[in-house]
Amino acid sequence: MAWILLVLAGVFEVVMALSLKLSNGFTHLWWTLSFLGMAVLSFGLLSYALKSLEVGTAYAVWTGVGAAGTAILGMIAMGDEVSLPRIACIALILAGVIGLRTLA
Repeated sequence: MAWILLVLAGVFEVVMALSLKLSNGFTHLWWTLSFLGMAVLSFGLLSYALKSLEVGTAYAVWTGVGAAGTAILGMIAMGDEVSLPRIACIALILAGVIGLRTLA
């Protein structure tokens, strides 16, 4: 159950990052509120998952899911550059997350 919550926390981190971008420096109220809500959910789930997972592994998975997810959605929805090297690096992040889950 902790692993599911941890991945969900990473998903909320992705929404948090995109909300931060769309808040335009906290000048758009609804995106700012979305950022704050997603931050609370993401950190709350991470905190709960840390009750039964090692901190190093959990933090690495949380940030990996967040970083890879944000990069992918940035390319799909925000017009970020799409290139083979970027995709390869995202794949390496995801491989690390899977490796940590498999070996932990």
